[in-house]
Order: sequence, then C-alpha cells, then structure tokens
Amino acid sequence: MKVLVIQPKIGMGDMVIYLPYIHAIAKKYNSSVSILVKENSRAKELLIDDKKISEVIILDRTKTNAGSHDGIKGFFKLVKELKKKKFDKVFIFNSSLRYYLISKLAGIKKISQYPLFKKKDNIVTSAKIFTENELGTIVSTQAELQLDKLKVTNIKSQFSKDIKHICLGISASGPTKRWSIKNYINLCEKIDKQIPSKFYIAAGKNDKELINEIFKSKIKNKCISFENLKINETMPIIKNCDLYIGNDTGWLHISSALNIKCLALFMDSPVQAYGKYSKNIETILPEGETEETTTHDTLGAEKISFEKVFNKSIYLLTN
Repeated sequence: MKVLVIQPKIGMGDMVIYLPYIHAIAKKYNSSVSILVKENSRAKELLIDDKKISEVIILDRTKTNAGSHDGIKGFFKLVKELKKKKFDKVFIFNSSLRYYLISKLAGIKKISQYPLFKKKDNIVTSAKIFTENELGTIVSTQAELQLDKLKVTNIKSQFSKDIKHICLGISASGPTKRWSIKNYINLCEKIDKQIPSKFYIAAGKNDKELINEIFKSKIKNKCISFENLKINETMPIIKNCDLYIGNDTGWLHISSALNIKCLALFMDSPVQAYGKYSKNIETILPEGETEETTTHDTLGAEKISFEKVFNKSIYLLTN
C-alpha cells in the first residue's frame, strides 16, 4: 500500500514533534511513507537518513497566498501532482476541508483526517489521539531522528573527552521567545569557569547579529557557529553533545530527538504542548509562572532566573 502523510505546519520543531506518528504509520503498514510538508519544516535535511520516509513532497503555501499550491489554481495543481503518484491511503494531520478535497480529487480512496472544523487540543495531544485511534495502538510521544552511524562516529572521534560539549540554542521564532544574548554569553563564561566546555551555537543566518555578539565576547574562542552548515550537517554534532541549553526553538526539538539532555527556557510558548512530550526535556519557566500559565501570552523573557539556568546546567552536566 502506498501511503501519504500530510503535515502542513511550518516549523522545524513541529516536523520533529510529528515524527513518532509518521513512524507509527510506517510501522503499521510495514512500508516507508511519503510526506507532504512545507519547505520551512526542513524535512529534506532532517530526514535525509530516515529509512521510514520514502519521499518528501514540498507543499508550497505561504502566508501571502503567493505559493504555487495556494488559491484555486494551486489547489488543482496539487491535485494533479498527487494524482500522478497514485497513493492508496492518506493521513491528514489537519482539519482543513481543503486537504480532504485535494486527497479525494487525487483519487486517494482511503482518507484519515483530524475531525473537520473541530477545535483541536495542543499539537501533541491532537496527533497522539488521532494516530492511536486510526492505528489501534499506543504511540509514544518521544521523537527520534535517524542518523547515519558512521557520521556520528566520525564526529565523536574529533570531540575532546576532557571538556563538555554544549549546544546553545539562541535562535527563536520571535523576540518574545528569546532569552537575551548577554545572558547566554554570561552563562557560557560562568559554565566554562566551573567546567571547561565548548559551545556550538545553534542559530541561522537570520541570527547574524546575535552570533556576532558572541564572537565579540570573551568566550568566542570556545564557540563554533552552525550558521553556515546544513541542518543534516549539524545533527551528528548535536548527537555528540552533552547538553542542549536554549530557547524553545526547532533546535530544542532536534536535540531532544537526538536523545541528548535538554534544558529549555520557556518564555512565551505553551510548555504543556512543547515541553512535556519528551523525557529528554527539562524546563525553566518565568518566575511566578506554572506549566499551566506559561503560554503564548506570558512574555516572560525578563523573568527567567539566571541562577536557576546556571545551576540546572551544572547539575545536568555532572549527573
């Protein structure tokens, strides 16, 4: 049976969070599956070594409706593209009527989808309930990114065993989700004084100003930037790190799915959705907030305790 999974969320972290459910579908049908995802999900890089994914199809939709799959013309373009691939079954992780109709017109006979027009729970709960109901089996929420073992071993051979290796996630989807770069610089300096360390700066080209701040600081000689690397080139490095420290961003979810310890700073995003699904994630919340109250409207960047972050970092590095 030829199976398609439609996952239209935009983020790199979202792509990782959906992996357990995509893998469960592949396991159920004893076959690799195709996925229809947006380019910003970075699925082609994230899943380059994933044997359970046979094809990554790019869904070209944008907020400005300028994508080749937007509008009526784009609707029928996508129908035509999917029809050529002759899928037997589709799982749609979205409640939009648009994707149901596209699948129907593409000739896909078996369609499983989130309930149309129904208000969903958080991203993890919705995906878990949907997948378990459709497959009739329990599905773990723990994501796992698959890597070429030789790539991981090659990086490991280059890592000094005399220091700690820390992935530092300084980027974020918006300024309210980002701890200040001065805090991160001070944190690195303080950690390195207590435990000699090297820091791998997980950020992209859009974070150039933040990266420059780090490489102007006293800690610059202990830092390596990911800005010019592809996502799949960074993953064997992250896999060999001792700890991720950083914002709630795609790098957090990649690190968690590579099975390393993560210390996540939740300032302006729902911790119950994005911080509780993985055994690898420890969270720091704004002072005075709880897991229930930390959400998209918290605006808690200034309320993250530096001492809590430092003390928890040292604990995770030594235990």
